Amino acid sequence: MHAAHRTRTDALIAVGAGALSAALALFGDSSHAPDALGWFLLTAAAVPLVWRRRAPVLALAAMVPLLALYHGLDNVHTAPMPQTWIALYTVAVTGRPLRTLLTGIGVMSVMLTVVLSISAHDGFELLRISGWIVAVLFCGVDVRIYRQYVASMLERAERAERTREEEARRRVAEEQLRIARDLHDLLAHSITLIGVQTSVASHILTVDPERLDRKAIAASLDDIAGTCREARAELRTTLQVLRDTGHDSRHDADGPLPGLAALPGLVRAAEAAGARVGLRVREPDSRLAPATGAAAYRIVQESLTNAVRHAGAGVRVSVAVEPAGPATLRVTVTDDGTGPVDDGSTPGFGIVGMRERARSTGGTLDAGPRPGGGFEVSALLPFQAQAQESETVS
Repeated sequence: MHAAHRTRTDALIAVGAGALSAALALFGDSSHAPDALGWFLLTAAAVPLVWRRRAPVLALAAMVPLLALYHGLDNVHTAPMPQTWIALYTVAVTGRPLRTLLTGIGVMSVMLTVVLSISAHDGFELLRISGWIVAVLFCGVDVRIYRQYVASMLERAERAERTREEEARRRVAEEQLRIARDLHDLLAHSITLIGVQTSVASHILTVDPERLDRKAIAASLDDIAGTCREARAELRTTLQVLRDTGHDSRHDADGPLPGLAALPGLVRAAEAAGARVGLRVREPDSRLAPATGAAAYRIVQESLTNAVRHAGAGVRVSVAVEPAGPATLRVTVTDDGTGPVDDGSTPGFGIVGMRERARSTGGTLDAGPRPGGGFEVSALLPFQAQAQESETVS
């Protein structure tokens, strides 16, 4: 139906069908050889085949009166079969089976009625030939069903390919978001701590230069150097993800994802910046999934960063990580500071990133001021639990 040069092709088919019909008329029963009108009707019946693809039913309908008159003149009844078969096949292969059935019944009824009104013997002969008409109709229906099957297979293959591409794009977007969150948490935490430690060193140098505390300054500089080393190592691990495109970036980096075991390091870094942090960790006996442990680690990291940034040195922070049910890990970080302050600057993405991390594991996160003062971050992260739990308090 959508072939190139279909009209020219169908014109050639019409010429070939007309020539074959003429040959059957010439070499058929000489007692029923067509006269001039018969030849005209036989030739004219092949002309509608030129438009058989554009309007198959109308082309067949245009042939029926010509062939009815041709058979009514008692010409060679087998001669018009080629164009009749082509027209019926086109109707069958382009339409629904019900239309094909009704069309075949209608065509054969007209032809049999006309021929039986002339000669019962010729009518029975035409009835025998009509078996070929039925075969042609069944062939057209079978070809149509086969084409529909092939089209459905191609459509399913294309849909599966689109699904694979969409899944690949979704995974790339998720990985980009994860890397962006990691870089945000890493840089925000490290830069905040370095800024606070630098301020401490600057304060020592400027407040009382005459009584310079070299040990305090050295300790602050050592803390800054340690923070830089940790940030550089974690940044190298994160950037390795971007370079290693042939492996699963979640597991093939140089180091494992940070988990609950790394929380004391966060506490030491926050305490080096002047915060007073209390840490309580109660782990389930079952091994947490790396994504769950990393989410808890990043939530604590961002919470400590916000506490140090907005409350400054001397802030009291309480960190609690413990099971809140048979399959849920609760992460709570509270402080006695003021929490994020709207000072007119561009808002950050810390709390938004923490919520995204909680959602990535199927959990939830709430953050906001406490009724009695201070700020609280509370997250619930699901995990696969086992029967027993072990408690580690630090």
